[in-house]
Amino acid sequence: MILSCLRADGRCKLAQVSRTTNVPISTLFERLRAYKGTVLAKTTSLLNFNEIGFATRAHLLIRCQRQREEVKQKLLEYANVNSLYRVNNGYDYLAECVFRTLQDAEIFSEQLRTTFDAIVRVQYILADLKRETFLSDPNLVHHVYPTRHSSGQPF
Repeated sequence: MILSCLRADGRCKLAQVSRTTNVPISTLFERLRAYKGTVLAKTTSLLNFNEIGFATRAHLLIRCQRQREEVKQKLLEYANVNSLYRVNNGYDYLAECVFRTLQDAEIFSEQLRTTFDAIVRVQYILADLKRETFLSDPNLVHHVYPTRHSSGQPF
């Protein structure tokens, strides 16, 4: 429940979390200190990239023919890569990227293809339908962590 309150609003006051969870503020403070760097991996803000001039977002699935480590290093260093994942099922990496224009995205994917002989599959993100909501609603936590009194069924 504590984590759910923080997922819903990372800037909420401990007093509000205490009221929602029925956990004393002193206990909340100790738990949050213990969570830092472990359960709470990072505190950050979600940006609306379109509002700051980055209208194109894409997921790039990348299969390396060779030079896997060099491709990984390029992706780690490239400023437009927002998130990078190691994946399976015939691909090596999934890169979530943010670009000003569609043309910028195409240039980057073409550079990966030509420079590293990589196979790149691009999926452009047209709209966010649901984003970063897992464990963000305290009313639904019982579906993920069922208690004796709940069925644990999602629907």
